[in-house]
Amino acid sequence: MQSSLGALGHVLSLCYNGGMLGLTKPKLPITPEQQRWVDNSFLRLGNLLGANRLLQATMVLPTPEHFPDPYDQSEESLQRLFARVAEGMHLNPSNVEATIFASAYDLTHGLVPFSSGSTSGAAGLYHHDPTAKPHISVDEKQLKDPMGLVAVLAHELGHIILLRPGLVARDDPDMEPMTDLLTVFLGFGIFTANAAFHFKQYTTNRVQGWSAGRLGYLSEELYGYALARFAFERGEAKPVWRKFLSTNVSAYLKRSAAWLADRKEPRLFP
Repeated sequence: MQSSLGALGHVLSLCYNGGMLGLTKPKLPITPEQQRWVDNSFLRLGNLLGANRLLQATMVLPTPEHFPDPYDQSEESLQRLFARVAEGMHLNPSNVEATIFASAYDLTHGLVPFSSGSTSGAAGLYHHDPTAKPHISVDEKQLKDPMGLVAVLAHELGHIILLRPGLVARDDPDMEPMTDLLTVFLGFGIFTANAAFHFKQYTTNRVQGWSAGRLGYLSEELYGYALARFAFERGEAKPVWRKFLSTNVSAYLKRSAAWLADRKEPRLFP
């Protein structure tokens, strides 16, 4: 009896681990509709900005090589960090104003008419006034978290890239998630993916912002697939930068990469 049970256990073990033996196919962590949205949105960004912006993007890492400046949570540190992020996204930092706000009161009363409505809990804001100099602002609380701060800056600068020249309309239903995806497209996906569970974006009149402590427009699962597609397009079978991702996003990337390889998916940008 014991040997029979042992044999049964062995068979069950083989079935359970069937993925290792090729008995099951890799599964995406997102729905087919979400997968198609990411792929189509990458194509859209490629048409708007050029595929080389993805193919030749530098994958920005949270290392001294990419952020060599000392950081002490000061406004000077913010400006240095902002300049690094802007240059990494092919923007001239001198053409964009970056400021800190201390509270929703300071923001709404100090920047009228750029913003209106409640801005409580906003981590970062883009003030959309096409007649004025591009302006983003960051909640001073974000200065305590430099990695999260990079994510906020990348997202808000993404608004400038897409909205200022009118590449995407402000009322486009995909505007906010497209801005999230743009950060992946341009090489800042590690930061925004790791911050995905921290922020929720919202729009009030001329202001786009992120509310702290809530999930963003792209989930960790979506970031996992988007980063896998990013690596796949660039021929990175085992991206060395995966080690910088959070445990969840890294696992979703691995599953997505296996799915892309198993299906022999064609590249979006051959």
